[in-house]
Amino acid sequence: MGLKFPNPVGLAAGLDKDAAHIDGLARMGFGFIEVGTVTPRPQPGNAKPRLFRLAKKQAIINRFGFNNVGLDAFVANLRAARWKGILGINIGKNADTPVEHAADDYAVGLERVYPDASYVTINISSPNTKGLRGLQDKDALDALLERLARVRQRLAALFDRRVPLVLKVAPDLDSSQIESIAAAVVRHGIDGVIATNTSLSREGVEGLPRATEAGGLSGAPILERSTNVLRELKKHLPDTTLIGAGGIMSGADAAAKFDAGAALVQLYSGLVYRGPELIGECVSAYRAK
Repeated sequence: MGLKFPNPVGLAAGLDKDAAHIDGLARMGFGFIEVGTVTPRPQPGNAKPRLFRLAKKQAIINRFGFNNVGLDAFVANLRAARWKGILGINIGKNADTPVEHAADDYAVGLERVYPDASYVTINISSPNTKGLRGLQDKDALDALLERLARVRQRLAALFDRRVPLVLKVAPDLDSSQIESIAAAVVRHGIDGVIATNTSLSREGVEGLPRATEAGGLSGAPILERSTNVLRELKKHLPDTTLIGAGGIMSGADAAAKFDAGAALVQLYSGLVYRGPELIGECVSAYRAK
């Protein structure tokens, strides 16, 4: 994507939703940090409780719903941070914005975060905002990416800097959906794809307490599902930067993502169960390749 990463292990979006802890997180050894998801206006997210551990399977279910402080406070937090490493900014739509007007929210988000971003991630794959995943459908995705490509073109001229755009997709895609998304990525000049977000499947956690809670499943049970999407994307996007996320609980899991075609990986649930040592373990797995 035209960026130089000190190492290929990053923090996934969703942990520092408000860009309030960048300096602290940066001390943990990440090669890059992604903050957000941020929406144009602040919103509280879904009702609590909305986060559940399934510790027996090293899994998490969440239905946060893009709780965040909104763009004004988010950008203020960004600019208060002292760290100057590679920073991804993940943007989404407000829950009360109709899906047919979703592109307006993404365009506003891109415009506001553009000056401060190393790259911008378009999050259309959270299962916790009604209708959001429908933006992965062919016509909706084409319209959204065409709009954002035009906004990026204008901003690149204004700031004399072309900020990469990255698309974050779901693990619950079939082969035809993956092929369609890959074609749209090429068509609109998107620079990278994150594979993947959380899953609506409950495969691997059946029968556990809390397994039937609504929300997205993350952690160890989605490793294979997420990596399969990554592998399939690599077939269609051999020259696009792919970022592997989903189920990385060890260096060996990170190695599996790299083997499947990832240039970079991101951690989140693995940090909950393994702690910061997982970061170095994943970097070592990359260097051993």
